[in-house]
Amino acid sequence: MSAKPRPQTVEQARAELASRLERRREEIEAAVMTRVYSVSDTTDLDPTYAEGLKTAVTAAVDYGFTAIALGEDRSEPPPPVLLAQARLAARAGIGLDTVLRRYFAGHALLGDFLIEEAEGGRLLRGAALQKLLRTQAALFDRLLEAVSEEHVRECRQRPSSTERRKAEKIERLLAGEMVDVSGLDYDFEGHHLALVTQGDGAEEAIRDLAHSLDRRLLSLRRGVGVFWGWLGARRQVDPEQLERHLSTLWPRTLLLALGVSGQGLAGWRLSHCQAEAALPIAIRGSHPVVHYADVALLASVLQDDLLTTSLRQLYLEPLAGEGESSRVLMNTLRSYFAAERNCVSAAATLGVTRQTVNNRLRVIEQLLPARPFSACATDIEMALMLEQYDCYRGPQNAGP
Repeated sequence: MSAKPRPQTVEQARAELASRLERRREEIEAAVMTRVYSVSDTTDLDPTYAEGLKTAVTAAVDYGFTAIALGEDRSEPPPPVLLAQARLAARAGIGLDTVLRRYFAGHALLGDFLIEEAEGGRLLRGAALQKLLRTQAALFDRLLEAVSEEHVRECRQRPSSTERRKAEKIERLLAGEMVDVSGLDYDFEGHHLALVTQGDGAEEAIRDLAHSLDRRLLSLRRGVGVFWGWLGARRQVDPEQLERHLSTLWPRTLLLALGVSGQGLAGWRLSHCQAEAALPIAIRGSHPVVHYADVALLASVLQDDLLTTSLRQLYLEPLAGEGESSRVLMNTLRSYFAAERNCVSAAATLGVTRQTVNNRLRVIEQLLPARPFSACATDIEMALMLEQYDCYRGPQNAGP
């Protein structure tokens, strides 16, 4: 078989180079995320920002690939999601220096991949490759300028000094510092239920909820349409009363993540951490209201990139390689776990016999690593849940 002919023009070479890099997208994005996370910031604790970071990396890689294929003159302006992430970084107190260092780290890594493919595939060399690298550098400068402007503009629009002092106190309390709380008008000795909400009308909605439950409210704006809140009282909130009020009062257009009720300052802090961990589930899922208690394991797994990647490789990829039968096997697993691992109920859902379900489970066991199905069933169920929430590709609308 004859070798594939090399591209005849620079434009064809650039298009081929972009195509080669696209085939390595997953590898490139994983490497960029690792490099980005290595640029740490002691204030980089905002889960919404961390979630948006994954979406921003995908958008930045897209921007780079497109620029390689089209060149500087035909490239689009910087993606809006990157500008939104810059604003979110400013709101989260993440310095512009950290933001820019992350961009430099990602840009350098993408450049390494570009050179590797260009030279390895004999696509561009010498002056042609240098010209492409200069074009990438010019577009990168344009991107940095736009991101910097958004970050600086957002910092200038920060809330009033009173609101800022309140935010700083709350953030220090969450960090475990000893703070004078006399000016917050909130009793930290009672019971607390933390919530994080996102969407238009969030502030009014949490005030209505606090009033209906007869709770003192401590709230903090964290961006456009994003609020942290705590509902406090001397008695613990009644779960049934809470559900009634949420079902009747809470707007379906607003995302809401709730922690578990806690007591004292430690409970106040823990409930907030739980609500923040549950927010990505609300962002990705189909239900606007999510209780941490219902998704605790999933929320914890979601914060561990190594674990999510490993679960996919161990339990989903072996099944995905089975062609048309993959869909049958995956549906069988979903029905089996939805039926609480009852083969009879799963068979009834699928419209097959119990023996058919058992046979399919044996096939799945043979396809998976050398572990009995019963020993890894919980891991498989978690991998399917992550797929259901599209956690392997990152959130589609993370960030306000």
